[in-house]
Amino acid sequence: MSTEPHSIDPALITWDEVIPGGAYWSRIIKRGTTLRLVAPEGSRGVAFLCYNADNTIERYNAADTAKIQFNAFLKKGMLLYSDMGRVLFSITEDTCGLHDTLGGCSNLATNSKYGEGDYKNSRDNFLLALIKRNLGKKDIMPNLNLFTRIAVDPNGNLSWAEKTAQPGDFIDLRAEMNVLAVLSNCPHPLDPSPTYEAKPIRAIVWNSPASTADDPLRTSNPEAVRGFQNTDAYLGQLV
Repeated sequence: MSTEPHSIDPALITWDEVIPGGAYWSRIIKRGTTLRLVAPEGSRGVAFLCYNADNTIERYNAADTAKIQFNAFLKKGMLLYSDMGRVLFSITEDTCGLHDTLGGCSNLATNSKYGEGDYKNSRDNFLLALIKRNLGKKDIMPNLNLFTRIAVDPNGNLSWAEKTAQPGDFIDLRAEMNVLAVLSNCPHPLDPSPTYEAKPIRAIVWNSPASTADDPLRTSNPEAVRGFQNTDAYLGQLV
């Protein structure tokens, strides 16, 4: 269930950084590269947003990502769709399998359970990260939560499922276009722990093999085929 960064050829790595607990991070992940996020000490959640780096009006759509794939919980072999029906990221590897599209991000109210103190929250972190990219409050959409899972009861109520990333778990996100990735390394808002446990996350960007026409992620189902056709057509217009 774990991996070490040396499993990637060091010659392929273009960026390697540790993101402290409570911090935010953003970077453009170019098409043809993969973002590996590693939880060296496990994780209580990482809030994640992404945008078309060449036209940030296009961004991750949580509802379509879940609806198109008939699953609100993402894992290896699944895709992150934009609001224009194109593929932003493909999940090419994943040792955790615990990534939810429903739980939202933490804020000052959800952090009140920790008591007094400077406990960073994801909504404020997103704002700080986006302002530096000439984006703002209107650009915060429903986010993906990495490394955690929630439960949904028959009435649609959400609750913490006590399933989180274990030390060494990781996810590989292959960029299918140039993608602006933004993350906030803060605990999931439904985490019931009264202790603020934001563990460091490692972000590794590496030059990964190009997607081929027979790539299983491209051909796994008709919806994936259409998503990649839309993406390829868009990229063809940029050439």
